[in-house]
Amino acid sequence: MFARLASKRLLEIRQIFNQSPSQISRSLSTALNYHLNSPDNNPDIPWDFNAKNKEKVTEILSHYPSNYKQSAVIPLLDLAQQQHGGWLTVSAMNAVAKVIGVAPIRVYEVATFYSMFNRAKVGTYHLLVCGTSPCMIRGSREIEDALLKHLGVQRNEVTKDGLFSVGEMECMGCCVNAPMITVADYSNGSEGYTYNYYEDVTPKRVVEIVEMLRRGEKPPKGTQNPNRIMSGPEGGNTTLLSEPTPPPCRDLDAC
Repeated sequence: MFARLASKRLLEIRQIFNQSPSQISRSLSTALNYHLNSPDNNPDIPWDFNAKNKEKVTEILSHYPSNYKQSAVIPLLDLAQQQHGGWLTVSAMNAVAKVIGVAPIRVYEVATFYSMFNRAKVGTYHLLVCGTSPCMIRGSREIEDALLKHLGVQRNEVTKDGLFSVGEMECMGCCVNAPMITVADYSNGSEGYTYNYYEDVTPKRVVEIVEMLRRGEKPPKGTQNPNRIMSGPEGGNTTLLSEPTPPPCRDLDAC
């Protein structure tokens, strides 16, 4: 399976290099999700936190000793990403480096390590499919295929209306409700940014979620299986139905 995925990825990269230089830059940024100088992402484009977020920067920095400002790199990158519509330009990363007083490479190292940071443009709703083993066993590849087919895009590509993009994330920490997706919602910028999880999804259900978001509706979060409550078993509990019996002697030293 992994050999097949690697072969498919190599074919995609080969197809990219058959394009013009400008198309190559744009396609690589999309397919590989990393920075290449382009008209909308290069170090010469001015970028700074807006007035409201500068107040948040001050508040974030207040949590760290003045000689350890670099420890604020992750929350500051997250704030910059929210302000910039869900992705980080190299100028935004440079601005964060200036705030915490480190060389830009120190910020790039963090932004390139964590999948929560996007270094290529994403949609207003960035749909992330869990790609870890429990979700793959439960059909996450079919979930991703359904999303890509319905939206008419490839992974990390943005729809023409700018509303949606599809990516992958490693374990989202809810394996009992696999498969699952999360939706990073940038429709209200950093003031109303949300990150919502949808569990027990099916190919049909993820398409319904997309269309609800398109209509401006808010799909119910959590499990999408009507026969489950949170992470409880389908149909309800069959064991542990009564209060647990306390130990015969609470003072164990006196027993």
